[in-house]
Amino acid sequence: MLSWLQSHYIEVIGAVTGIIYLFLEIKQKIWLWPFGFVTSAFYVYIFFTTKFYADMSLQLYYLGVSLYGWWHWHYGGNKESSNSLSVTHIKPKLAVQLALLTTIIFAILVFVLKNFTDSPVPIGDAFTTALSITATWMLAKKILEMWWLWVIANLVSLILYIYKGLYPTSVLFLFNLAMSFVGYLQWKKSMLKAREREK
Repeated sequence: MLSWLQSHYIEVIGAVTGIIYLFLEIKQKIWLWPFGFVTSAFYVYIFFTTKFYADMSLQLYYLGVSLYGWWHWHYGGNKESSNSLSVTHIKPKLAVQLALLTTIIFAILVFVLKNFTDSPVPIGDAFTTALSITATWMLAKKILEMWWLWVIANLVSLILYIYKGLYPTSVLFLFNLAMSFVGYLQWKKSMLKAREREK
């Protein structure tokens, strides 16, 4: 056990910080963004060494989105108070735009992974990465429906990581999958309370 921990300590630390990130995300705490940044930094290395190249690129994207998310959650709501951005529903026009953009990203990633890398799971890797890019942008905007994208992405990721033997990461994504349902319910409750206060 000790030798396994010594050879997988980066993955274990990444999984632990990822769980903290998810807890803060569900609670809508702005500190989720620094934890997301740290988690992504660990997973750039983890996914590079296991040849999940699209997921590795996604972590680089997360590094940038963590900075944007911190700023938007801090200043994107009421300018007079931090962390005041409200949870909202997605607008139909934006949903169509994001669906098209996600499909385009997926197609590009499949092409790149199949033709320019030795990825063992190019379609699955591209699919979860495209969904995660969209869901993270929606998180930065506090759009409720992003949780359903996480349900799908986490389920597919869980299967892929078990297949590749990334067991601490698999535990993280099993937890992520379960907590995606909790997160949806918590955010919806928060949104309804905010609407009640506005009446």
